[in-house]
Amino acid sequence: MLSQIQVTGNKDTRSGFGDGILEAARTNPNIIALTADLLGSMKLNGFIKEFPERFVQCGIAEANMIGIAAGLTIGGKIPYTTTFANFSTGRVYDQIRQSVAYSGKNVKICASHAGLTLGEDGATHQILEDIGLMKMLPGMTVVVPADYNQTKAATKAIADHEGPVYLRFGRPVWPIFTKEEDFVLGKAQKLSDGKDVSIFACGHLVWKAVEAGKILEEKGISVEVINIHTIKPLDTEAVLASIQKTKCAVTAEEHNIIGGLGDSIAQVASKHLPIPIEYVGTNDTFGESGKPTELLTKYGLDTPHIVAAAEKAMSRK
Repeated sequence: MLSQIQVTGNKDTRSGFGDGILEAARTNPNIIALTADLLGSMKLNGFIKEFPERFVQCGIAEANMIGIAAGLTIGGKIPYTTTFANFSTGRVYDQIRQSVAYSGKNVKICASHAGLTLGEDGATHQILEDIGLMKMLPGMTVVVPADYNQTKAATKAIADHEGPVYLRFGRPVWPIFTKEEDFVLGKAQKLSDGKDVSIFACGHLVWKAVEAGKILEEKGISVEVINIHTIKPLDTEAVLASIQKTKCAVTAEEHNIIGGLGDSIAQVASKHLPIPIEYVGTNDTFGESGKPTELLTKYGLDTPHIVAAAEKAMSRK
């Protein structure tokens, strides 16, 4: 099945967000876009051109943006806040916790430039803790789509979900290999069937997991690759169905292995079916400036690292 997965183009996931919010706004008049002085980076130009009266420029005042968004929900609006992932979470965690999560406000926190692939902007902008921060908030849905098509689909889907959502995506041009119609909020996407090892991945590393899976299949290893685009609520049924077959797993994420996707998978396994698990992600560290692909290699998040993790996990059965 992995050999059938083909790249249909290359585009940044943030453009998927920009195109998705525009399409969603055309059918839902309650959608409002807010930004903290980053309308270009967040690909909101099309939205602003078509719906200028539904756009709020908050300036470099992210905490205020979250407060405005929370207030807008009281009038039945569906606010999408937009800025870099670091400023969407770390800078405004108190406001999200108190004004959005605690009170269950229908705010969509849309965060671009996540992870190491922000590249040259460096450690101050490359947040690697945000999935953990957001999934720990009660009632918060956390979505990390894999490519342009899936980000576009997720952006539209969260408008119909009642409650706070954290949507995480990125800056670099990345392979497009999914179909919009295959995205279902809360349902993991199985990309291949396998019996030797399960690879659970999210975001940019889903494509790296596909590449790794193809290499492993050439070695005669049967690989099950699963795209966990919705990290919370986690599709535990899909996770358990996979590890019951393979009896070992790899998790791959552009995030700290402490608190991210890997921890979520491990928690399910430890409660129901303890298995060997290897983690591909950053290891309790900040990032640094550099080209995105070089940073993924340096920090152990590239295709060969997933291949090695899979072989190690199998050796531990």
